[in-house]
Amino acid sequence: MNHEELKHLVAYGESETLEFKNSTSTRRQGTMTLCAMLNQLGGYAVYGVAQNGKIVGQSIGERTVENLSAEIQRIDPPVFPTIVRLPVDKSREVILVRVEAGTAKPYQYRGNAYRRIGNTTVKMSSAEYGRMLVDRLHSEQRWENQPAPDWTIDKLDVAEIRNTVAEAVRSGRLNEPGNRKPEDLLCGLGLMNDGVLLRAAAVLFGKREFIEAKMPQCLLRVARFRGTDRMQFLDNRQYIGNAFTLLSNAEGFLRDTIPIASRFESGRMQRIDEPLYPPLAVREALANALCHRDYSLGGGSIGLAIYDDRLEVTSIGGLHFGLTPSDLFDRHESKPWNPLIARTFYRRGVIEEWGTGITKMADLADLAGLPKLEIEDINDCVTVRFRNNLNFPKRDIRIFSNQQQAIIDLLNRSDHDLTLNEIQAELGNQANKRRISKDLSLLKSKGLVENTGYARGSRWKSISFD
Repeated sequence: MNHEELKHLVAYGESETLEFKNSTSTRRQGTMTLCAMLNQLGGYAVYGVAQNGKIVGQSIGERTVENLSAEIQRIDPPVFPTIVRLPVDKSREVILVRVEAGTAKPYQYRGNAYRRIGNTTVKMSSAEYGRMLVDRLHSEQRWENQPAPDWTIDKLDVAEIRNTVAEAVRSGRLNEPGNRKPEDLLCGLGLMNDGVLLRAAAVLFGKREFIEAKMPQCLLRVARFRGTDRMQFLDNRQYIGNAFTLLSNAEGFLRDTIPIASRFESGRMQRIDEPLYPPLAVREALANALCHRDYSLGGGSIGLAIYDDRLEVTSIGGLHFGLTPSDLFDRHESKPWNPLIARTFYRRGVIEEWGTGITKMADLADLAGLPKLEIEDINDCVTVRFRNNLNFPKRDIRIFSNQQQAIIDLLNRSDHDLTLNEIQAELGNQANKRRISKDLSLLKSKGLVENTGYARGSRWKSISFD
Protein backbone atom coordinates (compact mmCIF):
# COMPACT_ATOMS: atom_id res chain seq x y z
CA MET A 1 0.00 0.00 0.00
CA ASN A 2 1.28 3.48 -0.87
CA HIS A 3 0.46 6.91 0.56
CA GLU A 4 -2.30 7.61 -1.97
CA GLU A 5 -3.97 4.29 -1.26
CA LEU A 6 -3.78 5.03 2.46
CA LYS A 7 -5.48 8.41 1.92
CA HIS A 8 -8.23 6.67 -0.04
CA LEU A 9 -8.67 4.08 2.73
CA VAL A 10 -9.01 6.56 5.60
CA ALA A 11 -11.22 8.95 3.62
CA TYR A 12 -14.30 6.84 4.45
CA GLY A 13 -13.76 7.09 8.20
CA GLU A 14 -13.86 4.43 10.88
CA SER A 15 -16.17 1.48 10.38
CA GLU A 16 -16.68 -2.14 11.28
CA THR A 17 -13.51 -2.96 9.33
CA LEU A 18 -11.38 0.15 9.98
CA GLU A 19 -10.02 1.66 13.21
CA PHE A 20 -7.81 4.74 13.66
CA LYS A 21 -5.25 5.10 16.47
CA ASN A 22 -3.07 8.17 17.07
CA SER A 23 -0.08 6.05 18.02
CA THR A 24 1.02 2.62 19.19
CA SER A 25 0.72 3.85 22.79
CA THR A 26 -2.89 2.63 22.41
CA ARG A 27 -1.79 -0.75 21.05
CA ARG A 28 -3.90 -2.61 23.63
CA GLN A 29 -7.09 -0.98 22.38
CA GLY A 30 -5.95 -1.53 18.81
CA THR A 31 -5.31 -5.21 19.44
CA MET A 32 -8.76 -5.53 21.01
CA THR A 33 -10.15 -4.18 17.74
CA LEU A 34 -8.08 -6.62 15.68
CA CYS A 35 -9.46 -9.45 17.79
CA ALA A 36 -13.00 -8.21 17.09
CA MET A 37 -12.28 -7.99 13.36
CA LEU A 38 -10.90 -11.53 13.35
CA ASN A 39 -14.22 -12.67 14.82
CA GLN A 40 -16.12 -10.95 12.02
CA LEU A 41 -15.11 -9.62 8.61
CA GLY A 42 -11.45 -8.77 9.10
CA GLY A 43 -10.13 -5.23 8.67
CA TYR A 44 -7.43 -2.66 9.46
CA ALA A 45 -6.04 -0.99 12.58
CA VAL A 46 -4.09 2.09 11.46
CA TYR A 47 -1.64 3.73 13.90
CA GLY A 48 -0.73 7.34 13.13
CA VAL A 49 -4.19 8.52 12.03
CA ALA A 50 -6.31 10.85 14.16
CA GLN A 51 -9.97 10.12 14.94
CA ASN A 52 -11.01 12.70 12.34
CA GLY A 53 -9.09 10.81 9.65
CA LYS A 54 -6.10 13.15 9.46
CA ILE A 55 -2.87 11.28 8.69
CA VAL A 56 -0.39 12.47 11.35
CA GLY A 57 2.07 9.62 11.62
CA GLN A 58 4.28 8.85 14.62
CA SER A 59 7.94 8.44 15.42
CA ILE A 60 9.03 4.82 15.15
CA GLY A 61 11.64 3.63 17.64
CA GLU A 62 13.75 0.50 17.66
CA ARG A 63 11.17 -1.52 19.58
CA THR A 64 7.93 0.09 18.34
CA VAL A 65 6.96 -2.68 15.88
CA GLU A 66 8.41 -5.34 18.18
CA ASN A 67 6.16 -4.22 21.05
CA LEU A 68 3.13 -4.04 18.74
CA SER A 69 3.82 -7.57 17.48
CA ALA A 70 4.22 -8.85 21.04
CA GLU A 71 0.78 -7.45 21.91
CA ILE A 72 -0.79 -9.08 18.86
CA GLN A 73 0.74 -12.42 19.92
CA ARG A 74 -1.55 -12.32 22.97
CA ILE A 75 -4.48 -13.09 20.65
CA ASP A 76 -5.55 -16.73 20.92
CA PRO A 77 -5.61 -18.77 18.69
CA PRO A 78 -2.38 -17.30 17.24
CA VAL A 79 -2.66 -15.02 14.21
CA PHE A 80 -0.13 -13.59 11.79
CA PRO A 81 -1.40 -10.26 10.44
CA THR A 82 0.17 -8.16 7.73
CA ILE A 83 2.08 -5.17 9.18
CA VAL A 84 3.04 -2.35 6.79
CA ARG A 85 5.03 0.84 7.55
CA LEU A 86 4.30 3.89 5.40
CA PRO A 87 6.37 7.11 5.66
CA VAL A 88 4.50 10.39 6.19
CA ASP A 89 7.59 12.60 6.27
CA LYS A 90 11.25 12.21 7.15
CA SER A 91 10.58 11.50 10.84
CA ARG A 92 7.09 10.07 11.03
CA GLU A 93 5.39 6.92 9.76
CA VAL A 94 2.01 5.22 9.76
CA ILE A 95 1.77 1.57 10.82
CA LEU A 96 -1.05 -0.35 9.19
CA VAL A 97 -2.06 -3.76 10.58
CA ARG A 98 -4.39 -5.91 8.50
CA VAL A 99 -6.20 -9.12 9.44
CA GLU A 100 -8.50 -11.33 7.37
CA ALA A 101 -11.69 -12.79 8.79
CA GLY A 102 -10.46 -15.53 11.11
CA THR A 103 -10.69 -19.20 10.21
CA ALA A 104 -10.53 -20.38 13.83
CA LYS A 105 -13.20 -18.21 15.48
CA PRO A 106 -13.76 -17.27 18.24
CA TYR A 107 -10.55 -15.36 19.01
CA GLN A 108 -9.68 -13.97 22.43
CA TYR A 109 -7.32 -11.22 23.53
CA ARG A 110 -6.10 -11.25 27.13
CA GLY A 111 -8.81 -13.75 28.01
CA ASN A 112 -11.77 -11.92 26.43
CA ALA A 113 -13.48 -12.19 23.05
CA TYR A 114 -14.57 -9.05 21.19
CA ARG A 115 -16.81 -8.02 18.32
CA ARG A 116 -17.43 -4.86 16.31
CA ILE A 117 -20.67 -2.88 16.34
CA GLY A 118 -20.21 -0.18 13.73
CA ASN A 119 -16.94 1.57 14.64
CA THR A 120 -17.04 0.43 18.28
CA THR A 121 -15.32 -2.60 19.84
CA VAL A 122 -17.29 -4.39 22.58
CA LYS A 123 -16.93 -7.60 24.56
CA MET A 124 -18.68 -10.57 22.96
CA SER A 125 -21.54 -12.12 24.92
CA SER A 126 -20.95 -15.54 26.42
CA ALA A 127 -23.80 -16.93 24.31
CA GLU A 128 -22.26 -15.69 21.06
CA TYR A 129 -18.83 -16.93 22.13
CA GLY A 130 -20.31 -20.35 22.89
CA ARG A 131 -21.98 -20.55 19.48
CA MET A 132 -18.76 -19.61 17.69
CA LEU A 133 -16.79 -22.15 19.69
CA VAL A 134 -19.25 -24.92 18.85
CA ASP A 135 -19.04 -23.97 15.16
CA ARG A 136 -15.23 -24.10 15.26
CA LEU A 137 -15.08 -27.46 17.00
CA HIS A 138 -17.72 -28.78 14.62
CA SER A 139 -15.62 -27.93 11.57
CA GLU A 140 -12.76 -29.96 13.01
CA GLN A 141 -14.55 -32.88 14.63
CA ARG A 142 -18.21 -33.51 13.81
CA TRP A 143 -20.61 -36.21 14.92
CA GLU A 144 -21.05 -37.42 11.34
CA ASN A 145 -17.34 -37.84 10.52
CA GLN A 146 -16.54 -39.97 13.57
CA PRO A 147 -16.16 -43.77 13.38
CA ALA A 148 -19.40 -45.71 13.76
CA PRO A 149 -18.77 -48.34 16.45
CA ASP A 150 -19.99 -51.84 15.63
CA TRP A 151 -21.21 -50.84 12.16
CA THR A 152 -20.15 -53.10 9.28
CA ILE A 153 -21.04 -53.31 5.59
CA ASP A 154 -23.60 -56.07 6.20
CA LYS A 155 -25.63 -53.63 8.35
CA LEU A 156 -26.01 -51.22 5.43
CA ASP A 157 -28.44 -51.30 2.51
CA VAL A 158 -25.98 -52.11 -0.28
CA ALA A 159 -28.63 -51.71 -3.00
CA GLU A 160 -29.26 -48.15 -1.80
CA ILE A 161 -25.51 -47.42 -1.88
CA ARG A 162 -25.28 -48.68 -5.47
CA ASN A 163 -28.39 -46.73 -6.51
CA THR A 164 -26.89 -43.55 -5.06
CA VAL A 165 -23.59 -44.00 -6.90
CA ALA A 166 -25.35 -44.89 -10.17
CA GLU A 167 -27.47 -41.75 -9.98
CA ALA A 168 -24.44 -39.62 -9.08
CA VAL A 169 -22.48 -40.98 -12.06
CA ARG A 170 -25.46 -40.51 -14.39
CA SER A 171 -25.83 -36.86 -13.38
CA GLY A 172 -22.08 -36.19 -13.65
CA ARG A 173 -21.70 -35.52 -9.93
CA LEU A 174 -19.37 -38.45 -9.35
CA ASN A 175 -16.77 -40.12 -11.52
CA GLU A 176 -17.32 -43.73 -12.54
CA PRO A 177 -15.75 -45.77 -9.71
CA GLY A 178 -14.78 -48.73 -11.92
CA ASN A 179 -16.42 -51.36 -9.74
CA ARG A 180 -19.43 -51.76 -7.49
CA LYS A 181 -17.79 -53.11 -4.34
CA PRO A 182 -19.56 -51.47 -1.39
CA GLU A 183 -16.29 -50.63 0.35
CA ASP A 184 -14.93 -48.80 -2.70
CA LEU A 185 -18.22 -46.99 -3.28
CA LEU A 186 -18.33 -45.77 0.32
CA CYS A 187 -14.72 -44.60 0.11
CA GLY A 188 -15.58 -42.69 -3.06
CA LEU A 189 -18.45 -41.01 -1.21
CA GLY A 190 -16.13 -40.11 1.68
CA LEU A 191 -18.10 -42.28 4.10
CA MET A 192 -15.36 -44.75 4.99
CA ASN A 193 -11.90 -44.03 6.38
CA ASP A 194 -9.11 -46.62 6.69
CA GLY A 195 -11.63 -49.42 6.41
CA VAL A 196 -13.86 -47.99 9.16
CA LEU A 197 -17.40 -46.80 8.47
CA LEU A 198 -18.29 -43.27 9.53
CA ARG A 199 -21.52 -42.38 11.31
CA ALA A 200 -22.72 -40.56 8.18
CA ALA A 201 -22.72 -43.90 6.33
CA ALA A 202 -25.02 -45.41 8.94
CA VAL A 203 -27.40 -42.42 8.82
CA LEU A 204 -27.56 -42.55 5.01
CA PHE A 205 -27.66 -46.30 4.38
CA GLY A 206 -28.23 -48.20 7.64
CA LYS A 207 -30.76 -51.03 7.62
CA ARG A 208 -33.84 -50.35 9.71
CA GLU A 209 -33.27 -53.01 12.36
CA PHE A 210 -29.78 -51.72 13.12
CA ILE A 211 -30.82 -48.05 12.94
CA GLU A 212 -33.57 -48.72 15.49
CA ALA A 213 -31.13 -50.40 17.90
CA LYS A 214 -28.12 -48.09 17.51
CA MET A 215 -29.37 -44.73 16.20
CA PRO A 216 -32.94 -44.15 17.44
CA GLN A 217 -32.56 -40.44 16.62
CA CYS A 218 -33.02 -41.35 12.94
CA LEU A 219 -36.72 -40.80 13.48
CA LEU A 220 -39.48 -39.10 11.50
CA ARG A 221 -42.73 -38.06 13.18
CA VAL A 222 -45.67 -37.21 10.91
CA ALA A 223 -49.15 -36.05 11.83
CA ARG A 224 -52.33 -34.62 10.34
CA PHE A 225 -54.28 -32.49 12.80
CA ARG A 226 -57.87 -31.34 12.66
CA GLY A 227 -58.03 -27.56 12.95
CA THR A 228 -55.10 -25.28 13.65
CA ASP A 229 -53.74 -26.77 16.89
CA ARG A 230 -52.63 -30.17 18.20
CA MET A 231 -55.77 -31.01 20.10
CA GLN A 232 -57.09 -33.66 17.69
CA PHE A 233 -55.21 -36.09 15.44
CA LEU A 234 -56.61 -37.27 12.14
CA ASP A 235 -53.46 -39.29 11.51
CA ASN A 236 -50.29 -39.85 13.50
CA ARG A 237 -47.34 -42.06 12.54
CA GLN A 238 -43.66 -42.59 13.29
CA TYR A 239 -40.99 -43.96 10.99
CA ILE A 240 -37.43 -44.99 11.76
CA GLY A 241 -34.76 -45.74 9.20
CA ASN A 242 -31.95 -44.25 7.15
CA ALA A 243 -32.22 -40.77 5.64
CA PHE A 244 -33.32 -41.93 2.19
CA THR A 245 -35.98 -44.20 3.68
CA LEU A 246 -37.29 -41.39 5.90
CA LEU A 247 -37.54 -39.06 2.92
CA SER A 248 -39.51 -41.72 1.03
CA ASN A 249 -41.79 -42.29 4.06
CA ALA A 250 -42.47 -38.56 4.31
CA GLU A 251 -43.34 -38.32 0.62
CA GLY A 252 -45.71 -41.26 0.96
CA PHE A 253 -47.45 -39.59 3.88
CA LEU A 254 -47.75 -36.38 1.87
CA ARG A 255 -49.34 -38.22 -1.06
CA ASP A 256 -51.93 -39.71 1.31
CA THR A 257 -52.55 -36.61 3.38
CA ILE A 258 -51.55 -33.34 1.74
CA PRO A 259 -54.60 -31.15 1.11
CA ILE A 260 -55.92 -30.73 -2.42
CA ALA A 261 -56.72 -27.30 -3.86
CA SER A 262 -59.56 -27.48 -6.40
CA ARG A 263 -60.28 -24.72 -8.87
CA PHE A 264 -62.22 -24.13 -12.05
CA GLU A 265 -61.01 -22.22 -15.07
CA SER A 266 -63.24 -20.34 -17.45
CA GLY A 267 -64.21 -22.44 -20.45
CA ARG A 268 -63.40 -25.75 -18.79
CA MET A 269 -65.99 -28.09 -17.29
CA GLN A 270 -63.48 -30.29 -15.48
CA ARG A 271 -62.24 -29.26 -12.05
CA ILE A 272 -58.45 -28.82 -11.72
CA ASP A 273 -57.00 -30.46 -8.61
CA GLU A 274 -53.54 -29.53 -7.36
CA PRO A 275 -51.72 -30.18 -4.09
CA LEU A 276 -52.28 -27.19 -1.83
CA TYR A 277 -48.56 -27.14 -1.00
CA PRO A 278 -46.07 -27.59 -3.87
CA PRO A 279 -44.55 -31.08 -3.44
CA LEU A 280 -41.09 -30.01 -4.65
CA ALA A 281 -40.93 -27.24 -2.06
CA VAL A 282 -41.97 -29.55 0.78
CA ARG A 283 -39.48 -32.18 -0.42
CA GLU A 284 -36.72 -29.55 -0.35
CA ALA A 285 -37.69 -28.62 3.22
CA LEU A 286 -37.54 -32.27 4.28
CA ALA A 287 -34.16 -32.80 2.56
CA ASN A 288 -32.78 -29.69 4.28
CA ALA A 289 -34.00 -30.96 7.64
CA LEU A 290 -32.30 -34.33 7.13
CA CYS A 291 -29.03 -32.65 6.07
CA HIS A 292 -28.85 -29.91 8.68
CA ARG A 293 -30.33 -31.47 11.82
CA ASP A 294 -28.27 -32.31 14.90
CA TYR A 295 -27.79 -36.09 14.98
CA SER A 296 -25.76 -35.96 18.19
CA LEU A 297 -28.99 -35.61 20.22
CA GLY A 298 -30.22 -39.12 20.92
CA GLY A 299 -33.83 -38.02 21.39
CA GLY A 300 -33.97 -35.86 18.26
CA SER A 301 -36.18 -36.29 15.22
CA ILE A 302 -37.64 -34.68 12.12
CA GLY A 303 -41.26 -33.54 12.30
CA LEU A 304 -43.83 -33.14 9.52
CA ALA A 305 -47.16 -31.70 10.67
CA ILE A 306 -50.17 -30.73 8.55
CA TYR A 307 -52.88 -28.47 9.98
CA ASP A 308 -55.92 -26.96 8.30
CA ASP A 309 -54.07 -23.68 7.77
CA ARG A 310 -50.41 -24.68 7.41
CA LEU A 311 -47.74 -27.34 6.90
CA GLU A 312 -44.61 -27.41 9.09
CA VAL A 313 -41.28 -29.23 8.79
CA THR A 314 -39.27 -29.13 12.01
CA SER A 315 -35.74 -30.35 12.73
CA ILE A 316 -33.81 -30.57 15.99
CA GLY A 317 -30.79 -28.26 16.26
CA GLY A 318 -30.76 -24.51 15.69
CA LEU A 319 -29.07 -22.43 13.00
CA HIS A 320 -25.29 -22.17 13.11
CA PHE A 321 -22.39 -20.15 11.67
CA GLY A 322 -24.07 -16.87 12.68
CA LEU A 323 -26.98 -17.36 10.27
CA THR A 324 -30.43 -16.00 11.09
CA PRO A 325 -33.75 -16.98 9.46
CA SER A 326 -33.77 -13.74 7.44
CA ASP A 327 -30.25 -14.50 6.13
CA LEU A 328 -31.51 -17.72 4.59
CA PHE A 329 -33.76 -15.87 2.15
CA ASP A 330 -30.73 -14.12 0.62
CA ARG A 331 -28.01 -15.75 -1.42
CA HIS A 332 -25.59 -17.15 1.15
CA GLU A 333 -22.68 -19.52 1.38
CA SER A 334 -23.83 -23.06 2.01
CA LYS A 335 -22.44 -24.40 5.28
CA PRO A 336 -24.33 -27.62 6.02
CA TRP A 337 -24.07 -28.86 9.59
CA ASN A 338 -23.54 -32.37 8.18
CA PRO A 339 -21.54 -31.83 4.96
CA LEU A 340 -20.94 -35.54 4.30
CA ILE A 341 -24.68 -36.25 4.44
CA ALA A 342 -25.50 -33.11 2.44
CA ARG A 343 -22.92 -33.94 -0.22
CA THR A 344 -24.36 -37.44 -0.66
CA PHE A 345 -27.88 -35.97 -1.00
CA TYR A 346 -26.51 -33.60 -3.64
CA ARG A 347 -24.81 -36.39 -5.56
CA ARG A 348 -28.00 -38.45 -5.40
CA GLY A 349 -29.89 -35.52 -6.95
CA VAL A 350 -32.12 -34.87 -3.93
CA ILE A 351 -30.52 -31.43 -3.53
CA GLU A 352 -30.01 -29.59 -6.81
CA GLU A 353 -27.69 -26.75 -5.82
CA TRP A 354 -26.10 -25.91 -2.47
CA GLY A 355 -27.13 -22.68 -0.81
CA THR A 356 -30.33 -22.14 -2.84
CA GLY A 357 -32.79 -24.44 -1.06
CA ILE A 358 -34.66 -21.74 0.86
CA THR A 359 -35.01 -19.39 -2.10
CA LYS A 360 -36.24 -22.31 -4.20
CA MET A 361 -38.89 -23.16 -1.59
CA ALA A 362 -39.95 -19.52 -1.31
CA ASP A 363 -40.27 -19.18 -5.10
CA LEU A 364 -42.34 -22.37 -5.40
CA ALA A 365 -44.64 -21.25 -2.59
CA ASP A 366 -45.09 -17.89 -4.30
CA LEU A 367 -45.86 -19.54 -7.65
CA ALA A 368 -48.49 -21.69 -5.91
CA GLY A 369 -50.16 -18.52 -4.62
CA LEU A 370 -49.30 -19.21 -0.98
CA PRO A 371 -48.35 -16.60 1.63
CA LYS A 372 -44.67 -15.90 2.21
CA LEU A 373 -42.62 -18.85 3.43
CA GLU A 374 -41.78 -18.63 7.15
CA ILE A 375 -38.70 -19.88 9.03
CA GLU A 376 -38.30 -19.93 12.81
CA ASP A 377 -35.30 -20.77 14.97
CA ILE A 378 -36.71 -21.24 18.47
CA ASN A 379 -35.75 -23.51 21.38
CA ASP A 380 -32.94 -25.17 19.39
CA CYS A 381 -35.36 -26.21 16.63
CA VAL A 382 -35.73 -24.88 13.09
CA THR A 383 -39.22 -24.84 11.60
CA VAL A 384 -40.07 -24.21 7.94
CA ARG A 385 -43.72 -23.21 7.63
CA PHE A 386 -45.95 -23.14 4.54
CA ARG A 387 -49.23 -21.36 5.18
CA ASN A 388 -52.31 -21.57 3.01
CA ASN A 389 -54.99 -18.96 2.52
CA LEU A 390 -58.47 -20.39 2.44
CA ASN A 391 -59.84 -17.07 1.18
CA PHE A 392 -57.86 -16.96 -2.04
CA PRO A 393 -60.08 -15.59 -4.82
CA LYS A 394 -61.12 -17.95 -7.60
CA ARG A 395 -59.92 -20.98 -5.67
CA ASP A 396 -62.33 -23.49 -4.18
CA ILE A 397 -60.13 -25.16 -1.57
CA ARG A 398 -61.23 -28.19 0.38
CA ILE A 399 -59.00 -29.94 2.89
CA PHE A 400 -59.02 -33.60 1.87
CA SER A 401 -56.39 -36.29 1.60
CA ASN A 402 -55.56 -37.61 -1.87
CA GLN A 403 -57.58 -40.75 -1.22
CA GLN A 404 -60.63 -38.80 -0.02
CA GLN A 405 -60.42 -36.64 -3.13
CA ALA A 406 -60.13 -39.76 -5.29
CA ILE A 407 -63.29 -41.20 -3.67
CA ILE A 408 -65.20 -37.96 -4.34
CA ASP A 409 -64.07 -37.93 -7.98
CA LEU A 410 -64.96 -41.60 -8.42
CA LEU A 411 -68.49 -41.17 -7.04
CA ASN A 412 -68.98 -37.97 -9.05
CA ARG A 413 -68.27 -39.67 -12.35
CA SER A 414 -69.97 -43.00 -11.61
CA ASP A 415 -73.39 -43.54 -13.22
CA HIS A 416 -74.52 -45.84 -10.40
CA ASP A 417 -74.04 -46.26 -6.66
CA LEU A 418 -70.92 -48.20 -5.62
CA THR A 419 -70.25 -50.74 -2.89
CA LEU A 420 -67.20 -50.60 -0.68
CA ASN A 421 -65.62 -53.46 -2.65
CA GLU A 422 -66.26 -51.67 -5.95
CA ILE A 423 -64.71 -48.47 -4.62
CA GLN A 424 -61.64 -50.40 -3.48
CA ALA A 425 -61.32 -52.07 -6.88
CA GLU A 426 -61.52 -48.73 -8.67
CA LEU A 427 -58.93 -47.15 -6.38
CA GLY A 428 -56.63 -50.12 -6.71
CA ASN A 429 -56.43 -53.26 -4.64
CA GLN A 430 -53.53 -51.79 -2.70
CA ALA A 431 -55.98 -49.31 -1.13
CA ASN A 432 -56.85 -50.25 2.45
CA LYS A 433 -60.54 -51.13 2.82
CA ARG A 434 -60.68 -50.04 6.45
CA ARG A 435 -59.18 -46.66 5.54
CA ILE A 436 -61.68 -46.27 2.69
CA SER A 437 -64.54 -46.95 5.11
CA LYS A 438 -63.25 -44.27 7.49
CA ASP A 439 -62.90 -41.80 4.63
CA LEU A 440 -66.47 -42.49 3.49
CA SER A 441 -67.76 -41.87 7.02
CA LEU A 442 -65.87 -38.58 7.19
CA LEU A 443 -67.17 -37.45 3.78
CA LYS A 444 -70.69 -38.42 4.82
CA SER A 445 -70.38 -36.31 7.98
CA LYS A 446 -69.50 -33.34 5.75
CA GLY A 447 -72.57 -33.89 3.58
CA LEU A 448 -70.61 -34.83 0.47
CA VAL A 449 -71.65 -38.49 0.05
CA GLU A 450 -74.52 -40.65 1.21
CA ASN A 451 -75.29 -44.33 1.33
CA THR A 452 -78.24 -46.68 1.19
CA GLY A 453 -78.42 -50.13 2.73
CA TYR A 454 -76.35 -51.54 5.56
CA ALA A 455 -73.08 -53.41 6.15
CA ARG A 456 -71.84 -55.20 3.01
CA GLY A 457 -74.96 -54.24 1.12
CA SER A 458 -74.36 -50.52 1.58
CA ARG A 459 -74.01 -48.53 -1.63
CA TRP A 460 -72.46 -45.08 -1.91
CA LYS A 461 -73.06 -42.07 -4.13
CA SER A 462 -72.00 -38.44 -4.32
CA ILE A 463 -74.40 -35.73 -3.18
CA SER A 464 -72.60 -32.75 -4.70
CA PHE A 465 -69.30 -30.89 -4.66
CA ASP A 466 -70.27 -27.24 -4.70
